[in-house]
Amino acid sequence: MMNSVTPARQIRAVFTIFCLLCPLCIVHPVFPEEAGHKEGDEFLLDEITVTASPVIEGNTVDAFAGQKTLVSEDQIRDLNAQDIGTALRRTPGVNISRYNLIGSFGGGSGGAIFIRGMGSSRPGAEIKTLVDGIPMYMSVWNHPLLDLMSIDPAQSIEVHKSPQPHIFGNAFGVVNIVPRKMEREGYAGKGEIAGGGHSTFIGKAEHGGRQGGFDYYLGGGYRRSGGHRDNSDGEMQDIYGRAGYRFSDQWYLSWFTLWNDNYADDPGAEGADVSQFQGRYETGAWMNVITLQNRSALADGHLKLYRNKGKGDWLDQPADTPGLQEDLFNDFLFYGLKARESIRIWAGGEIVCGLDWDVTDGEYEAKFSNGTKDRWEGHDFTIISPYMALNQQFGSKDGLYITPSAGVRYYEHSDFDAQWSPRAGLLFGYRDTELHAGYSRGVIYPGLDAVVFSEKIIPALGRSWKNLEAETADHYEIGIQHHFGSLATADFTWFYNDGKNRYVIVPPPPPPPVYANIEKYRIQGAEAALHFYPAENLSLFTGLTWLDTKPSDLPYAPEFTFSAGINWRFLKVFSLNLDCQYADKMFTDSQARRKDAQNANPVDSYFLLNGKLACEFDSGGKLKGEIYAAGENLTDTDYEYQPGYPMPGISAMAGIRFSF
Repeated sequence: MMNSVTPARQIRAVFTIFCLLCPLCIVHPVFPEEAGHKEGDEFLLDEITVTASPVIEGNTVDAFAGQKTLVSEDQIRDLNAQDIGTALRRTPGVNISRYNLIGSFGGGSGGAIFIRGMGSSRPGAEIKTLVDGIPMYMSVWNHPLLDLMSIDPAQSIEVHKSPQPHIFGNAFGVVNIVPRKMEREGYAGKGEIAGGGHSTFIGKAEHGGRQGGFDYYLGGGYRRSGGHRDNSDGEMQDIYGRAGYRFSDQWYLSWFTLWNDNYADDPGAEGADVSQFQGRYETGAWMNVITLQNRSALADGHLKLYRNKGKGDWLDQPADTPGLQEDLFNDFLFYGLKARESIRIWAGGEIVCGLDWDVTDGEYEAKFSNGTKDRWEGHDFTIISPYMALNQQFGSKDGLYITPSAGVRYYEHSDFDAQWSPRAGLLFGYRDTELHAGYSRGVIYPGLDAVVFSEKIIPALGRSWKNLEAETADHYEIGIQHHFGSLATADFTWFYNDGKNRYVIVPPPPPPPVYANIEKYRIQGAEAALHFYPAENLSLFTGLTWLDTKPSDLPYAPEFTFSAGINWRFLKVFSLNLDCQYADKMFTDSQARRKDAQNANPVDSYFLLNGKLACEFDSGGKLKGEIYAAGENLTDTDYEYQPGYPMPGISAMAGIRFSF
């Protein structure tokens, strides 16, 4: 097993931090009073002085009755989140799985996100992970690898918990990282250094500037931990950058790039023989996105050209033959374009038109400890999906209003039959109260995993994958939200998903085994959330999720989940952030793509409490920040996301965060 950082990685990590810190030291920062910014300009680099909402920023509903949960950089900071899993683990309707303190093991169920009972298929997944709206996951096995989702560049994280064809396609739900950019004139930077138990170290730096029409933003981070158990090491590092030029008030061109390189080890189930440990999972990606945006009174939209290439290498894993080790090198490639335009040519109405052209490619090479090799030359899928949606508001949001909407997305696939994805929605509101209702059909096609299983893993499957159809989920949702002035916001949502045509392997008899779209499922549930702001320096949040699934053993779908948080600013310079979660007993493991597969691995319910105490400092306007101490699992709860994989007890971290 590989349990230590190699000299090459140490040198690369030090070099990464050095490169990131240098621009902060040599570029003179221009501050608001120097830049002459206009009133109302947004400046994302400044530390907030008003207490932010804990856990999530809030739930929003668009004009098409599509709901989205937003986690901003404020919540990421207050939760002391070091990856996307820890940033979302308190979000209502979201559950996670992990083995490691730093890094998410990509094999098995080591690192995953589940939304309202969706996302447990592995290989294959109903949930897609995106960065800047661009695919970021392992194409060969068609499921997310969480370490690829670097949160350092995140201005916010968007969670779409249901199919929304007017926004995305080929998925039942989406997690999208929105990259940050410099919003106003001047220069500024941030940095953070922290350390904690289990040999954990974190270093981050970022810098941005804007002069005239030109703006840029660059940064990155390094994290590693020795882990709370033997063989639970993890490391994550990333560098990102953005450069843009505004030609006029209407046109803006930008380039965004993200590079990361990570690993996580499998500590193995307690008591298991070391020969059964699953080795190390290494991930890495290099993404590039060019975006042309337009904005005017009558229309706004964008055209994105993208290419994202990366790896997910599973090393030192036990092969099927006893005593044999396998290194599996998986390579993925995504490229294409995404075009979208919102048009408003009459009062109260909006037309959204768009086109996605997405190419998915991948291949692998396997090397065995006896010197033999195997290779899958790969395959590629192309999906062209135009879409259109229309809404019309009647009345005024100052009083009574109603907004009906409808839309459709069409899929043309290179290997499978075409599909339609319709949606319809309705908003009904009166002043501070709004009711939303909607129907949408989610469509998700089989991934490259169906091809590689047929050609390499189970050759007897032959060409049966060619007869598969897309999986579908009919989604129904009704919700209500009410604002109690500036004091509180409450919302409640009921949802129902009817999933059909899930593709599985049907084993003999009669031979041979074949792929078939025969599985179905049903998920219904409800979510309630309350944001409460009793004072300017105090904010509270509580959320509750109820799930009812059929079959009842769907993984990572606890019947009840409760989360809460409090952010309190006191004595002018101190802030206290607390968050907690209760999750019911639930089944785990991935949902096998095999006919009549059952899940027999549950974990017990658990309650977790985390906290962070910070003291702010200000040198007079040019240097400010906070010194903080953070603790996880403050109640020292014994809990697991996977049977035999205990998570750490009380763990602590301390650090300094600064900006100038």
